[in-house]
Amino acid sequence: MAAGGLSRSERKAAERVRRLREEQQRERLRQVSRILRKAAAERSAEEGRLLAESEDLVTELQGRSRRREGLKRRLQEVCDDPEELRRKVRELAGAVRNAKYLVVYTGAGISTAASIPDYRGPNGVWTLLQKGRSVSAADLSEAEPTLTHMSIARLHEQKLVQHVVSQNCDGLHLRSGLPRTAISELHGNMYIEVCTSCIPNREYVRVFDVTERTALHRHQTGRACHKCGTQLRDTIVHFGERGTLGQPLNWEAATEAASKADTILCLGSSLKVLKKYPRLWCMTKPPSRRPKLYIVNLQWTPKDDWAALKLHGKCDDVMRLLMDELGLEIPLYSRWQDPIFSLATPLRAGEEGSHSRKSLCRSREEAAPGDCGPPLSSAPILGGWFGRGCTKRTKRKKVT
Repeated sequence: MAAGGLSRSERKAAERVRRLREEQQRERLRQVSRILRKAAAERSAEEGRLLAESEDLVTELQGRSRRREGLKRRLQEVCDDPEELRRKVRELAGAVRNAKYLVVYTGAGISTAASIPDYRGPNGVWTLLQKGRSVSAADLSEAEPTLTHMSIARLHEQKLVQHVVSQNCDGLHLRSGLPRTAISELHGNMYIEVCTSCIPNREYVRVFDVTERTALHRHQTGRACHKCGTQLRDTIVHFGERGTLGQPLNWEAATEAASKADTILCLGSSLKVLKKYPRLWCMTKPPSRRPKLYIVNLQWTPKDDWAALKLHGKCDDVMRLLMDELGLEIPLYSRWQDPIFSLATPLRAGEEGSHSRKSLCRSREEAAPGDCGPPLSSAPILGGWFGRGCTKRTKRKKVT
């Protein structure tokens, strides 16, 4: 007899009874679920009695169904009709004009027009991975700043936007002409590698994607600092990592901008990651003193209920209407004027073979020999930040 009062055989019998009850409960749940899937007119009298006797299970299953439908609705892309969108843009234009300190938060949705997939859209990277489908990336060297990128740069030039906080790693804000001091690239920049041994950290802007050899918790790029010889690392902050670099993350400026902001415009972001950064939302302030929030996104975001206005539309469409409403011309992107070429540090002798990514060229038609790197293979381009590093970590089963 055990100290607890039950013998071993009694404990086993009790365990068998518990398991039997659980199996009976699961079977009852399956029966009720099958009945609920039928139309009421198609249910037999026996099935009606079973539902009446299982009110708790019916309530639980109906609650599950409502939650599933709610999640599906959140994933759906919704577009305002053209007249409604124009009305909302007029309201947004008034907010932009009247803002004393406007900060723009941007996500992957502003780069989809540059053929760079987003993450949580119907064909987003994480959406496809969750469905077990493969992800093939576009040629990122062919991506150029979109109408939205160029519009933001013009708004900053006109002093209507004070700072831009971006989750994107594609470097398109930098290439649009937005000053480095006006950008906080919270998740890094695919064109920048740094030496963390030099104080302050020494940056190397390149004209190619430096993340070819990098991934989650593996950041060395294979090149060395020109001054101290230490291995360089990329600047990408993967899912599950904490960004500690000063630049290009520029968290200090992002936090300061958020504290000064009276208006925040969110463009093309699901906000599922940004919402986890309390410093960006002034949560220490009372609600009445927090910035007014304007959101442009096709899908639901967790900040929708906080927004003064939600615009359901593509970023380029909304920004085209907004710039027209403000009477501002949208500058055209020119590779000849792309700032990355003046900022870039050339590779040293012997480093030419340190990457196989296609380099940016000022002119697509006139690529100088050796200037644009080795030709691309036909295989999908999966850089550290875009392919291997963009997937969420999965728990590995312990090998026994």
